[in-house]
Amino acid sequence: MIFSTLEHILIHMSFSIVSIVITIRLINLVVTTILKPYDLSEKGIRTTFLCLTGLLVTRWIYSGHFPLSDLYESVIFLSWSFSFIHIVAYLKKNQNLSRITASSTIFIQGFATSGLLTEIKKSEILVPALQSEWLIMHVSMMILSYAALLCGSLLSTALLVITCRKKCNELLPLIESLSFDKIQYSNQRIQIFGQTSFVSVKNYYKIQLVQQLDYWSYRVISLGFIFLTVGILSGAVWANEAWGSYWSWDPKETWSFITWLIFAIYLHTKTKQNFWGANSAIVAVLGFLLIWICYFGVNLLGIGLHSYGSFKGMSS
Repeated sequence: MIFSTLEHILIHMSFSIVSIVITIRLINLVVTTILKPYDLSEKGIRTTFLCLTGLLVTRWIYSGHFPLSDLYESVIFLSWSFSFIHIVAYLKKNQNLSRITASSTIFIQGFATSGLLTEIKKSEILVPALQSEWLIMHVSMMILSYAALLCGSLLSTALLVITCRKKCNELLPLIESLSFDKIQYSNQRIQIFGQTSFVSVKNYYKIQLVQQLDYWSYRVISLGFIFLTVGILSGAVWANEAWGSYWSWDPKETWSFITWLIFAIYLHTKTKQNFWGANSAIVAVLGFLLIWICYFGVNLLGIGLHSYGSFKGMSS
């Protein structure tokens, strides 16, 4: 009873803190000259990290097993992973990544505290297949890989949005010129050349931002890819012990392999200079969608050998 109450307090406390952090960041965007709450918001994320850590430890103690046995526990661990990456990004002074991880944390925490997972919040006795030391190794690696790959993919999405807006701005003068005669077009050229210095400075900062997003997206996705590879290999060994086969083309296994293949293609594009930037970002955005299919989509169906991680009432 005490552990259950403590868990309830910690999860709602972490969600409240993250909500306040997002509010502070929004205020910071509007009134940066009056308030400077950036350090305060970072302390809030660190507090959230401690709350989630306490929540996982509490659930581990009273359940008797590592808290990664069902969808609810994996969502909490995913939120913890986002907050951990956020702290690393803060130490590396990467504000672009920290903004993404803060938003991702509140989204995942909101889902964890919603009524959708009410029926599976109570800890239960592990099914025989999960009573293995491989539980910690396999599931933790997979969730950490999801968190890292999602963060890296979101950075690529931001890169893609900035690049598309830049291209649209470059095409706009050309489109407008089609409706004018030669004299008007010449006047427009003079105006454009008169603003060259301003545009060049603006483009310089945009190019610098795009390069930073591309660089950090590549590094975070590379880390997530390593976690994903270790997670799949450890899962194969565990599957052989539990079910007598390393690979059975279970829906979860199939989609995890597809996800691994897409991000392998992304990393391969980084070996070609022509594919840096927007071209590789498109592959990362596709991988972003595949992660959610692998993580939530398969659980919604509740089929296959991994049905214990599905929503209650949907598994066969």
